[in-house]
Amino acid sequence: MNGSTGVGSVLMVTNPLSGHGRGQAAGAVAAARLRARGVTVTEVCGISAAESVRLVRDRLTGDAAPDVVVCAGGDGLVCITLQALAGTGVPLGLVPGGTGNDLARELGVPQDDPISAADIVLGGTVRAIDLGAADAAAPEGGSSESGTAGIGFGIPGPIRFATVAGTGFDARVTLRANLMRFPRGRLRYTFAAVRELAGRLAVPYRLELSGVPGQSVNSVVETEAVMVAVGNTRTYGGGMLICPDAMVDDGLLEVTVVGAMSRRDMVRLLPALSAGKRVDHPALSRYRAAAVELRAPGAPVTADGEPVGMLPTTFRALPGALPVLVP
Repeated sequence: MNGSTGVGSVLMVTNPLSGHGRGQAAGAVAAARLRARGVTVTEVCGISAAESVRLVRDRLTGDAAPDVVVCAGGDGLVCITLQALAGTGVPLGLVPGGTGNDLARELGVPQDDPISAADIVLGGTVRAIDLGAADAAAPEGGSSESGTAGIGFGIPGPIRFATVAGTGFDARVTLRANLMRFPRGRLRYTFAAVRELAGRLAVPYRLELSGVPGQSVNSVVETEAVMVAVGNTRTYGGGMLICPDAMVDDGLLEVTVVGAMSRRDMVRLLPALSAGKRVDHPALSRYRAAAVELRAPGAPVTADGEPVGMLPTTFRALPGALPVLVP
């Protein structure tokens, strides 16, 4: 990096659909702040996830690679950007402007202050965090806020994610919410959850956990479950505390199993999760592992709110895979 601030050039990734336009608006404010401090800002905005990945990758492999890649949007846009950014050594900066912003929340980046977020890009601390990798079967379909339909990242192999991967009920809720245009914000997920509660809840899951602390052999768990979440961070969906003990730099994933329960219990559980409360229930169990293979019939998979496939899927922790700028 060069310049008096240590940052001379920034590649800013935007998406006009992030947060229904909030991401692009926040990006414009942040870009103006960066340019006022003498930083060269180049903006890219793909019309699809695959195009965004290609545009970022082209900029990173060219002769004039940026000092920092900044995502002005939400967790879905971060996920898309990661497919090109991870492994390059170029740090990520965050200008929150999506619906959930769970990675920014986890790392202490201000949610509604793009100028402060830009200042973190200029003078923050580089912290190495883990990522997750999801190697999933192909989905039957789906759509997302970023224009993705199914696996739309345009890359082979596992999908990298920064926050939480959902499977089963919560993935179906996310996919339904991403198709809704009303209501806006987090309330969409509440409406989507009510609709999904009318369908089948628990299905037979098989979990094979490897790299469990203190164990030298793999553990196999077979159970009826409504959903299983795999967390690199603690929250998803705008602060839902699904993996309350997850740590972003311990080389492990937290696996939360929501076992079979009645619809009445689910109706009680979901508001507490939505409020960011830690939930303990006899049907909930949690595990920590470096990798987990999940199998369940007809269960979709999302990661960072993006549709990435179907079970069976293998999830792995990628220790220290991403340098990111934090306060």
